[in-house]
Amino acid sequence: MKHIYSIFLILAVVFAAGLAVSAQETEERVVDEVVAQVNDGVITLSRINREAKDIVDLEVQNGKKREDAQKQVDEKRGELIANLINEELLVQKAKELGLDSEADAAVNERFVQMMKQYGMKNLDQLHQEMEKQGVDPATIREMWRKQAIKDLVVQKEVQQKEYWKPSGKELRDYFEKHKARFTKPETVSFSEIFLGFAGRDENAVREKAKQLVVQLRGGGDFAKLQSENSDPGVVTQGKGKVEKVKPSEFSDIITTAIKDRKPGDVTDPIEANNLGVVILKIDARESASSESFFDESAVRVAIFQERAPIAMNQLMASLRENYYIKIFESYMPKG
Repeated sequence: MKHIYSIFLILAVVFAAGLAVSAQETEERVVDEVVAQVNDGVITLSRINREAKDIVDLEVQNGKKREDAQKQVDEKRGELIANLINEELLVQKAKELGLDSEADAAVNERFVQMMKQYGMKNLDQLHQEMEKQGVDPATIREMWRKQAIKDLVVQKEVQQKEYWKPSGKELRDYFEKHKARFTKPETVSFSEIFLGFAGRDENAVREKAKQLVVQLRGGGDFAKLQSENSDPGVVTQGKGKVEKVKPSEFSDIITTAIKDRKPGDVTDPIEANNLGVVILKIDARESASSESFFDESAVRVAIFQERAPIAMNQLMASLRENYYIKIFESYMPKG
């Protein structure tokens, strides 16, 4: 199944360090130690060693000598432990907020999306294919779950609160002081036909995309051809079309493909990260303007971007102050 190999290969590389320790697990269980405790959660020596190995392996993949990468990680071991404590603080906060079920739902949705994207009939088939490629679904699930938990805490405790905090007067005052930052950007609206490689001959998909472009440029009905041929769109995230978006929000390959295209124009076929082929039709385009205008959402985002780092630091400081944290003496930073 060549069409799905690339994604599983990526997952295998990302999680290789975590999976590679399985042969050593018996030994680690015997010699493992608790390095730090955060409420009822613990950070073990084996976890730290796995995290360190992940970092070293990644640096080696990026061209660094293994001994240099290892030395750098060893020198920053205290920082690594501090980062893991911060992660555990967010996990404990999630328990307090009752976010476990939301995290599980988010992870389940990711697996379902992957299953659909690669033409699998059920999750068991997806798991079997992952295992064939050397990727443990349970390990993937746990790592995605932990990330989802952290994201949900930050979303609820920082993003939502800080985004909605400024009053109407604050928004207007900020706009008046930073008018040059709130000019009208260029926007584009477009519709998408996506032909996925999953379960199909890739060359046949490419040829079909070329034929569709010829039909569309010859006056073919885009909506009809989209309905008859398109899989759920990858650029439009399954919607089939987007309206008044900034070109800069998309990848370089999409930005280049739609550059200077006029309403009614159809792009050449665009290959999307080994997933399939995309065809876009420009529905509308609005030019940028140097004139300032008040957009509440844009002003809130601008204020949020300034305040978010401070709010995040305050959240972590509050968690460190209110949660039980113990670093065992032999792992305390020296000096």
